Order: sequence, then C-alpha cells, then structure tokens
Amino acid sequence: MNTVQEAKRYLDNAREILREKAHKEEGYYLDTKYVKMAGHTAYVGVLVALDGLLGKKGKGRKGVDWYNQQLSGLDKRPLRSFVGAYDTLHLSMSYDGNPLASVAAAGLAEAETIIKWVESRTVEA
Repeated sequence: MNTVQEAKRYLDNAREILREKAHKEEGYYLDTKYVKMAGHTAYVGVLVALDGLLGKKGKGRKGVDWYNQQLSGLDKRPLRSFVGAYDTLHLSMSYDGNPLASVAAAGLAEAETIIKWVESRTVEA
C-alpha cells in the first residue's frame, strides 16, 4: 500500500471514530476520549502522506518545525494547511479534546487537502 492510500485510510478511520463512537448531538461530540483519538488518527494520516513525499530526516525525530521547514521550501499553500491541521487535529482535538463538531470537520478538511496535495505531487513525479 502506498503512503497516500495509507493516509486516506487513517482519515477514514478518524471519520469512523467520530461518527460511531464520539456521539454527536447538537453540533458537539459528547465523548472527548474519541475526539482525541480521531484527532490523533487524522494527524498521523497527514504525517504518513507527508513522509511519503518528503522522505527521511538526517538525524533525530521529525518534529512540527521540520515539516514546516520542508513545506516552506516547496509550496506555501500546503504549509498553511499543515499549520491548520497541526493546530486543529493535534492540539485542539488530540490534546484538548475540543468537542465542537465544526472544529473536527475543519481539521479533517485540512487533512484531506494535504493528502490530495501530496497525491498530486506524487502523480507528477
């Protein structure tokens, strides 16, 4: 399985977690445990897609600053999407468990934008 397909699978899993386990009511998810899980899953999907395009880092672990630096040298549009996905999926959802369904929808949309961008770059290559 290539990295774009794998990233899409992560995103599908995040949507499934929200739909089936987080229990949305009146625009809010009732179980923040699953909001956190879905945010983390979607963010990992973004990283899987980007890793397939950007490759390996020299030494140490990749961090958000490394991804920002790599994307800033390629294209500003996905950089903005990555910053939004990091803030929404990783911080607001994964750490804080933000229950607002519109926040989750925005984060998943940014993740999808990044994955599609990576897919378009890998098709061109």
